[in-house]
Amino acid sequence: MILTEIERRLAKRMENCEEAATLKIAARASLLRSQGKQIVSLSTGEPDFPTPENIKLAAIRAIEQNFTKYTSAEGMPELRDLVAQKFKHDDGVESSAERVLITSGGKHALSNALFVLCEAGDEIIIPSPFWLSYSAMAGLSEATAVLVETKEEEDWLLTPERLENAITPASRLLLLNTPHNPTSTIYSEAHLRALVPLIEEHELIVVVDELYEKLTYDGRKHFSLASIPEIAEQVVTVNGLSKAYAMTGWRLGYATGPEWIISAMGRLQSQAVSHPSSISQKAAIEALTGPQESVEIMRTEFQKRRDIVVSLLKEIPNISFSTPKAAFYVFFSIASFIGKKLPSGKIVKSGEDICEMLLEDHGLALVPGNAFGKPDAIRLSFAASESDIRKGVAILKSALGMIS
Repeated sequence: MILTEIERRLAKRMENCEEAATLKIAARASLLRSQGKQIVSLSTGEPDFPTPENIKLAAIRAIEQNFTKYTSAEGMPELRDLVAQKFKHDDGVESSAERVLITSGGKHALSNALFVLCEAGDEIIIPSPFWLSYSAMAGLSEATAVLVETKEEEDWLLTPERLENAITPASRLLLLNTPHNPTSTIYSEAHLRALVPLIEEHELIVVVDELYEKLTYDGRKHFSLASIPEIAEQVVTVNGLSKAYAMTGWRLGYATGPEWIISAMGRLQSQAVSHPSSISQKAAIEALTGPQESVEIMRTEFQKRRDIVVSLLKEIPNISFSTPKAAFYVFFSIASFIGKKLPSGKIVKSGEDICEMLLEDHGLALVPGNAFGKPDAIRLSFAASESDIRKGVAILKSALGMIS
């Protein structure tokens, strides 16, 4: 039987839900490699380090001990308690097991929060550039994403003035990310405190994505908005193991916040996915309680790579960028190339055009800024070997030199 167009109809919420650009580019790069092409990828947003051995062994033990059954929907009580302790010890955020939800990755925690808090008619304020899934999550929650432009010369930070101008009677939620993907900036305590009066006055719920908190450079320290007592009951803090412990594929995240929100997120999770992987939860316990030396080793190596990529990019004419303060990305402007001509004769309209040329013609995978709300920029990840970084930037320099 062939379905009619009416029977094949998808829900309206799917109209603007596209595949994540980073995954799409990774898939295309993989296909080109399978065809025998040499590809240098500086696109992936994940550490290129292996998961530490002690964490892997904990997962193996869990399997051997047959810890392969259902856990509670909110996550193992022992792990929820450990995460609460982590938030208090590392971030100064008051928490408890009842105020913690274990999720299938940080992305899952974020979407849970948006889905239980927002609906049609609500507005979600999102500083732009933004991590590419934020606007999609807003749409899937049926709320309206209100994108607030930030500036490189202002360190890509949301200022109180810009926040105030974005607030309307429909404003429900502010979605913040620090340290930030894709710009690799970080909000200081002073910057966050400057937003507090507006958050209080307009009774905004704030969801803060802190996945990169362990990857900060030059002595900078991460600061958690939820550690400010005046607005602690208005903040949901999301974190996870993907970046700090090189556990992207394990899909283990967590959130803390007001119990009424966390409880609702848990109920949603119980119906949607039952609970996160039991084996990953056992691995998470080891990650949080075991040796932490691997985190600092990785952070130090990323800072070294940051210095290398910055020095190399400074040699490329007609691009601009701010030095990464955290995470592992350089977000550089290609505004001076807009309107110019690629070797194929195609006119450059956005970073997508340049990234397509780089991948298809030169074997370099980067992510266009279109995915992050800034079409005249490109994101480069230095979560790659020094050899690939040097090769990739050399390709970039050569290819950009061909645009006239």
